[in-house]
Amino acid sequence: MIKGRRDKLKRLKISLKAARVNANLSQEEVARKMKKSKVTINNWENGKTEIDYGNLNELCRLYSVTMDDILLPY
Repeated sequence: MIKGRRDKLKRLKISLKAARVNANLSQEEVARKMKKSKVTINNWENGKTEIDYGNLNELCRLYSVTMDDILLPY
């Protein structure tokens, strides 16, 4: 993986976790609401797996933020 891509993934994972924490939700709560496993949510937040557009959109809805709020820190 090239350095620029690593940096972007690092910033995305920080944004995902920060948005969840600001929404006062645990990974378990998010997983239950999205019908995903806690491991999946954890992997997105830790950059182990990439999140697709549909799931990112659903997270934004749950966290009451826009995609710009998550993606613009790039």
